[in-house]
Amino acid sequence: MRKIINDPVHGFITIDDELIYDIVSHPSFQRLRRIKQMALAYLVYPGAVHTRLHHALGAYHLMGMAIDELRNKGIEISAEEEQAAKIAILLHDIGHGPFSHALENTLADIHHEDISLMIMEHLNEVFDNKLTLALKIFKGDYEKKFLHQLISSQLDVDRLDYLARDSFFTGVSEGIVGYDRIIKMFDVHDNELVVEDKGIHSVEKFLIARRLMYWQVYLHKTVLSSELLLVNILRRAKYLAQNDEDLFATPALQVFLKENYSSKDLRDNFLEAFLLLDDNDIASAIKVWATHSDKILKELSTRLLNRHLYKVKFYNPKDQVDVDQLKSEVQKKFDLNDEEIDYYFLQDTTNNLLYSQQAESIKIKKKDGTLIDISEVDNPLINSSITEQVKKYYICYAQ
Repeated sequence: MRKIINDPVHGFITIDDELIYDIVSHPSFQRLRRIKQMALAYLVYPGAVHTRLHHALGAYHLMGMAIDELRNKGIEISAEEEQAAKIAILLHDIGHGPFSHALENTLADIHHEDISLMIMEHLNEVFDNKLTLALKIFKGDYEKKFLHQLISSQLDVDRLDYLARDSFFTGVSEGIVGYDRIIKMFDVHDNELVVEDKGIHSVEKFLIARRLMYWQVYLHKTVLSSELLLVNILRRAKYLAQNDEDLFATPALQVFLKENYSSKDLRDNFLEAFLLLDDNDIASAIKVWATHSDKILKELSTRLLNRHLYKVKFYNPKDQVDVDQLKSEVQKKFDLNDEEIDYYFLQDTTNNLLYSQQAESIKIKKKDGTLIDISEVDNPLINSSITEQVKKYYICYAQ
């Protein structure tokens, strides 16, 4: 069997494996059609309405390219390993909930990667243990470490796809990276993924593009504002639901409003309810909540519907006196008590790290066969700040 998918970023994506096609066709995977890749970023970049399914298929395509390239360089990868690696990357984000990271700790205090693993284990049972090797690669338990690094590292096909894809759909050209050139430079040394030294400049551009995309898109102040507003809406709805207030919600959403799920305390109905949950549950609820009798839920929901978002200001921590004064003004303006003010005034920080020395490092293979870390490359463009974490303080408040 052979299926062709026309992708706006990569062109034609081919699925020529029956098991992989069955996984793509499964309801757990098709659910990703109903979850936006960039959550509420479309409120700033109207074109950013692509889905998690788009990204998963794109990463799958790049995994195929990477495996072909490594085989051309003499790296032994069996057909079974290829299938497993493709399944692992295809399912790497299957645990994302509605609006992705924005609600990760609101609806349930469980990281999406842990949920992805739960769903993969569930699918392994559905498909008669044919995903066992994919699970080992996904968890990093397989002997060929480079296969896991292609899925999860500081230079993996996941990042290569989402940078290219998010740049395409937002129209932000700073995120454009030469993913095909980088993949051509992939190699394996002592079972680890490395990059030939001819690809140094492409990797440097990738790191810089990623930082620029974070400041300009993912951590854009209006994106932050909208996501914090959404978190507060769900936080208020959860408070009301757990205090027996009459609250509209789809059956799947009702479960998460009533229950307090965490990774330490998962009940049998968690996965079943989670797989029924998507962006539509949240969007329809907020539309109804805009007419609710609770003034806070009503007002916050109306704000999000009409894009009347929080005002965002970056500030110096030394100016806390001014921040406290502004908080007092907001509290007085909206007639809020000390518990309610947190829905209208928030203080937080945002961080952007170009390259982490604690994570899977990016190794450059020199012509003589020796390896160096990308942070050791003699290039003033990145060396001065490659491992420096930039931290910004900001406040969000209603006007």
